[in-house]
Amino acid sequence: MDTTDIVDRLASHRTVGAAPRKELAWLAAHGRLHRARVGESMTRDADMRDAMTIVLSGHMVIHVDRGLGPRKVMESSAGDVAGWLPYSRMDKPPGDVVVDEPGDFFLIERKHFPEMIRECPTVTAAVVHLMLDRARTFTSSDLQDEKMMSLGRLSASLAHELNNPASAAARSARLLIDELASLESASRALGAARLTDAQVKAVDRLRSACHPAVISTLSPIQRADREDAVSMWLERHDADTDAAAALVDTALTIEDLDSLASALDPGALITALRWLAADCSSRMLATDVEKAVTRVHDLVARIKRYTYMDRTSAPEAIELADGLNDAVALLLHKARAKSVAISVSLEPNLPCVRAIGSDLNQVWMNLIDNALDAVSESGHITITAARHLAFVIVRVVDDGHGIPAEIRNRIFEPFFTSKPVGQGTGQGLDIARGLVRRNGGDIEFQSRPGHTEFLVSVPVVPDASG
Repeated sequence: MDTTDIVDRLASHRTVGAAPRKELAWLAAHGRLHRARVGESMTRDADMRDAMTIVLSGHMVIHVDRGLGPRKVMESSAGDVAGWLPYSRMDKPPGDVVVDEPGDFFLIERKHFPEMIRECPTVTAAVVHLMLDRARTFTSSDLQDEKMMSLGRLSASLAHELNNPASAAARSARLLIDELASLESASRALGAARLTDAQVKAVDRLRSACHPAVISTLSPIQRADREDAVSMWLERHDADTDAAAALVDTALTIEDLDSLASALDPGALITALRWLAADCSSRMLATDVEKAVTRVHDLVARIKRYTYMDRTSAPEAIELADGLNDAVALLLHKARAKSVAISVSLEPNLPCVRAIGSDLNQVWMNLIDNALDAVSESGHITITAARHLAFVIVRVVDDGHGIPAEIRNRIFEPFFTSKPVGQGTGQGLDIARGLVRRNGGDIEFQSRPGHTEFLVSVPVVPDASG
């Protein structure tokens, strides 16, 4: 096909066809026609990968895998321009470009871009506008994928954090059912003992001490010594030594038990001790259920705050303390798995910032999660927040190996990641910076071995800046 035919086909092209024929002739003289086959990858052939592709006919699809599996993010058909474009900052294709309908693709190699910008201003302007539209499409897709990745991390964190209290509540509830039966039986036996009013008062005094007040202050050795002492006391009074397990974690003392023994005859004492053990055990199991359910409730409340699930996606006055603490709480399982210590230190009376709360929480989750990946076993992460002029500055610092000098200028690039294949999408920091800037702030970092610090500035609520 001669250049005249190419010019005619370019003239009917939706994107570049409005350019003067002189410019189209320049394109025809400096490009080449490629007849694409079905299944052909435009990203694996270097000659096609490094060129602007003017689609004359046919169809191709861009699939990107950001850790959620390949997903179609863009497609090009007759009238579109794909591939590399003038002024693009990409250093590699964002995904795999595959032809799914054969056609004619006209290719302009990147080495011709400087001259094309000078000789074809109308074409250049058209493809630059196209590039901006394409960037918005990719950004929207990136943000959605990053939200899904964040949701995945959040779900994993929530599953880990909910598992322990939910299991504890279920276990304690099952034991409580059995213990209530024992308590009912012991209550009937105690009623049949026909205690005097003075004896009933003596038993009630000990019952009031049946709350878990001792276990929290005793070391394991002290607790074992206390259990031995209670067991020996029960054995001396011919009582069931199994009751020691229920009594050891209460505020009851040996003196309390001696006082009860002096008020009751031996038979009534054994019955009263059996009832006390069942009552104490039942109440402690009920307390365990309450604590576990309260923990679940607190986690759900954190998730609700973190996601702003009942709030509009509009800037508002945000207290950073809740978001930072919630992000740490939701990643504690990952920190515990590596024995990593996380400390949070916030300046007193920290002013509110004006931002979209869900945006900032996604940033905190991303930065803390990255820090956890960066530190070694038993590492440390420090999170601080303080006001500086009209901003609140949040710092996330880890003592990992640091970011290598040769990649520091690339960590905010889309699709760039230093993590092993399958463990990073290269989108997190780029998205985080976009979210912070969308809220009027900025993000920067500094790194050396043993100290990597990400600094996020967010503007305070205007009324609080005076």
